Amino acid sequence: MTDALVIFTPSGRRGRVARGTPVLAAARQLGVDLDSVCGGRGICSKCQITPQIGEFAKHGVTVRADALSPWNAVEARYDEKRGLAPGRRLGCQACIEGDVVIDVPPESQVHRQVVRKAVSSRPMEMDPATRLYLCEVAEPDMHEPTGDFERLAAALESEWQISGLRCDPAVLRELQPALRKGNWQITVAVHQATGAAPLLVAIWPGFHEGDLYGLAIDLGSTTIAAHLTSLGDGRVVASAGAMNPQIRFGEDLMSRVSYAMMNPGGAAEMTAAVREAIDGLAADLATEAGVEPATVVEAVVVCNPVMHHLFLGIDPVELGQAPFALATSSAIAAPARDFGLSAIAPAARLYMLPCIAGHVGADAAAVALSEAPERSDDLVLVVDVGTNAEILLGNRDRVLACSSPTGPAFEGAQISSGQRAAPGAIERVEIDRATREPRFRIIGCEFWSDDPAFPAEAAITGICGSGIIEAVAEMRMAGLVDASGLIGGPEQTGTPRCIPDGRTHAYVLHDASASGGPRILVTQGDIRAIQLAKSALYAGARLLMDELGVDHVDRIVLAGAFGAHISPKHAMVLGMIPDAPLDRVTSAGNAAGTGARIALCSRAARASIEATVQRIHKIETAIEPRFQEHFVAANALPHASDPFALLRAGVPLPEPSFNRAAAEGGGRRRRRSPA
Repeated sequence: MTDALVIFTPSGRRGRVARGTPVLAAARQLGVDLDSVCGGRGICSKCQITPQIGEFAKHGVTVRADALSPWNAVEARYDEKRGLAPGRRLGCQACIEGDVVIDVPPESQVHRQVVRKAVSSRPMEMDPATRLYLCEVAEPDMHEPTGDFERLAAALESEWQISGLRCDPAVLRELQPALRKGNWQITVAVHQATGAAPLLVAIWPGFHEGDLYGLAIDLGSTTIAAHLTSLGDGRVVASAGAMNPQIRFGEDLMSRVSYAMMNPGGAAEMTAAVREAIDGLAADLATEAGVEPATVVEAVVVCNPVMHHLFLGIDPVELGQAPFALATSSAIAAPARDFGLSAIAPAARLYMLPCIAGHVGADAAAVALSEAPERSDDLVLVVDVGTNAEILLGNRDRVLACSSPTGPAFEGAQISSGQRAAPGAIERVEIDRATREPRFRIIGCEFWSDDPAFPAEAAITGICGSGIIEAVAEMRMAGLVDASGLIGGPEQTGTPRCIPDGRTHAYVLHDASASGGPRILVTQGDIRAIQLAKSALYAGARLLMDELGVDHVDRIVLAGAFGAHISPKHAMVLGMIPDAPLDRVTSAGNAAGTGARIALCSRAARASIEATVQRIHKIETAIEPRFQEHFVAANALPHASDPFALLRAGVPLPEPSFNRAAAEGGGRRRRRSPA
């Protein structure tokens, strides 16, 4: 049988795929933005699509009713539990059996989100690996037959004491025309890594005015942020971000590892996708800043171990099973073009910070470089909050590290009305303690929802990670949720906003359903997802504290794009972090991105972090029996056994206890005694 033609709208992408191919796989194959959180297991609903049936003259196809495979048991179960709109199918379950036109609704598209990895204004200590040098090169002489490169090398040694020069082949091709155009005067960019011979990476005829530039790239599981930075003074001249396109293959890291395991060539697909995205960011940044791509001569990349392997083109399968072995944990230095970076100088160099361990990557090393716990007199806990949280604890005496699998709930995934950070998403929440009425702010609008200036036509689309954190914490402080995480009913809480939701209750945060808008609830399932995520985060931190034999830390630093957008009070009310004075909890912003910039601007910093990583002791949460003990105790809000006395001294927490049977609408009826 011939392959089937599939056309996706509204993107217009089309192609032929083998009959029997799942729609989700076809979308990935054709580069269509069809979301998937669960990795194609039919449980997240993010990949909903609508097949079109009939004749489509515009596309030159006629679509029959059997163009997709019949409903299967997975779709039937999902429809029974959560409901599918008429005509909708799950893209991971429906298979293409004939020519078909498929519409991807807005909620199933991988929208360009707001990337909140803003750069910090920290001044840089400048010691870049690549510098400019102006040279006067001797003209060729028939009586002394040496090559142009050899005479350039001699000039560099004579004028600048740079010896042992090597030349990238991409630059060698340009050398002779540049020398003659500049009348034997030439400006060269020489890369001098610590312990390596100098390398010629770019040339300009005559005197080149202007800076050299480098890219600091924070490659996260969900987002990619890149900062175009001057190698002259460390200024960031442009920043840009994008969603990591690997989300199409799985929301969390283990889903992507599973995709690589189960699909031949899957790792290569993910490698190509992320390299293309980074190269696109590089091109966009150069255009935005008005910088010639030839002057962008360096790139530094920081990322977690799975992203590290996929970016390098290494199959991450070993990171999905014990003992979580890395292909290499050392720093990487290589030509940037080897990793798909074609939008910068052809001979640009790329540096990746070392990984600490199998689940603690170069991003954690970058955080350590930025926050320097090994130089602190205080005992400092640094938490880089994300889909996979990296945690550092230590001081001058000792530094420990671990990772904790928080999952994607903090990114808005696994939440009933959740979404990633994008315009229209609720990002801040407050609930009045007396009336239990909420107010909120959305991304893209500076006014609170109860402000007269809040636009009536504001497009409220859902709730993002920082919004759900604040919502649950505010519900706890308002007495709408008890310490176990149970939402009370309307009689118990005194507000009609707590409504029945199956066998539990939900809190109505926003309801525009009467006008065709969204109804945004905080459900019992949402609270459970946040409890699981925050418990993993707390348990990881507590394991490190156990290792050092301490019950309290002197200060806490919240790092990462997400960590920068949650308030310390709300994080502590939930018990995401250990109890500490609130004025000793600060945000470091995108510390991994800052660490990447530091490494970009300083060879000494690279040498320093390579040495520091060797001294950081890794705790493996996956094999620590105490992790489960801490995890279970941390399920309570804020904690089952730790009284969080420092928090309660400034933040009163009501102590309702909602009977589960009552909250479930009466619960199960007791069986009568036979007597």
